[in-house]
Amino acid sequence: MPGPGAPVRCVVALGANLGDRPAVLRAAVAGLAATPGITVAACSPVVETRSVGGPRDSPDYLNAVVELATELTPLQVLEACQRIENEHGRTREVRWGPRTLDLDVVCFEGVRSADPRLLLPHPRAAQRAFVLVPWALMDPHAALEGTPVRELARTAADRAGLTVTDHALRPEEPPCDT
Repeated sequence: MPGPGAPVRCVVALGANLGDRPAVLRAAVAGLAATPGITVAACSPVVETRSVGGPRDSPDYLNAVVELATELTPLQVLEACQRIENEHGRTREVRWGPRTLDLDVVCFEGVRSADPRLLLPHPRAAQRAFVLVPWALMDPHAALEGTPVRELARTAADRAGLTVTDHALRPEEPPCDT
């Protein structure tokens, strides 16, 4: 990890399947950007996916990823994510259940963590198209544990039904043309 005060790269996955999903994702990105010590360096296109692992009747998700440049520790980024989730009515009643907002720290430059509060890299990120596809679209050269994210995205089992939307995470960004 770089020295004190030097920003490091961090990838955070976003998802929402309740309420005004596009507005909630945009507000989450704005909340991250407003957090001292965090700069939102890049935003992926927004994709729509079926619910994975939760109740069968769960609404579809909007998902995206953002790349952050941060001077915070991984646990401080996690705390910021949980604060933003709570501000948007996130509850944790059903594992993989419907949610207004889900923010997951996927990876943090130079950090591997077995801390039960924050496993890094995220233990299921390499199998999840709803993380991998938008990440590969945002950064075609990204790698997770040495494997190109675009390769992981191509082989992700849950890729069926994933579509790229015309939603933008920041108002100044045009929709993705892919």
